[in-house]
Amino acid sequence: MDTEGPPDFSRMVSTLSDLSVDHDANTSSSSSSSPSTSSVYSPFSDCNSDRSGSFSSPDNTHLLLVSCASDDLILSLVSDLDPSRPLDLRRRAALELRLLTKNKPDIRSRIARAGAVKPLVSLISSSDPQLQEYCVTAILNLSLCDDNKGLIVSSGAIRPLVRALRSGTATARENAACALLRLSQVEVNKAAIGRAGAILPLVELLETGTSRGKKDAATALYSLCSIKENKVRAVQAGIMRPLVELMADLESNMVDKAAYVASVLAGGGGIQEARIALVEEGGVPVLVEMAEVGTPRQKEIAAVILLAICEQSAVHRGMVVREGAIPPLVALSQTGTTRGKQKAEALVGLLRQPVSAHP
Repeated sequence: MDTEGPPDFSRMVSTLSDLSVDHDANTSSSSSSSPSTSSVYSPFSDCNSDRSGSFSSPDNTHLLLVSCASDDLILSLVSDLDPSRPLDLRRRAALELRLLTKNKPDIRSRIARAGAVKPLVSLISSSDPQLQEYCVTAILNLSLCDDNKGLIVSSGAIRPLVRALRSGTATARENAACALLRLSQVEVNKAAIGRAGAILPLVELLETGTSRGKKDAATALYSLCSIKENKVRAVQAGIMRPLVELMADLESNMVDKAAYVASVLAGGGGIQEARIALVEEGGVPVLVEMAEVGTPRQKEIAAVILLAICEQSAVHRGMVVREGAIPPLVALSQTGTTRGKQKAEALVGLLRQPVSAHP
């Protein structure tokens, strides 16, 4: 049985630092890993750029603010987040903090130490969509500083972020997904995020979100589903249908992401409920096609998932054989990646054995 699974998520993101999945970080993608530049392949490494455009205060004073953000200015902005202040003042303060955390990575810890995290977290629950969006994104940007993650969680950010993920603006939903991803990089937070109800809205974002939103959702789900209880939640939330649909579109840029999420759920380290759901949603013909005409990496992941499916069920083995999987798997066992060859060879051997020899 395959127990390797896809590459560890923490290794994927450790080299991205401030690039990672921040929509607001004003950085290039030159440091992101890719198949040609890194020995660890990451299908999630391009989730690093802001798609929400540039921002400005009404009088463009943010340019001066960003260039010379003193402690007094930061404290003033934090005080303007107080619930007793007028809405437009709170909105502007949240916007300026968003801008500062976007453009000035070096002051993210200063802003947190100034007491910004708790009021920002509180305002994520605001009924004003724009204020909520600014606060979600400021928290996301603050989470890019690893030292801030504990404070963000202890300030009660997880549940408000989940609510924003469920019902915020498109940008708020995407940035909430990214913030939860950042927090999930601390292993102990994964269960708390799942228990707060994040999995279902992430699956919904994967299915109905913008292109950016789907990428963010896939990346967050890949991280969160490294633990069993979130795997179960994802299957119960119906994740296999959108994953199969995304894998079936071999011309899209979501195939690898969807395949890796499917692998962590249904591969050797996954759960049987996920394998059954994958088959029920029409995953077998999609995986067989991927093993035949996909990229070398896609063929490898298809073989990993198909092997896990077939090891557990004679019925599934019969389905895979009837889909014509043996010829492409034989070819993969001879010309694929090292891991792809191993999995394809094991799967071909399994498929060629008499059904009566297995449960």
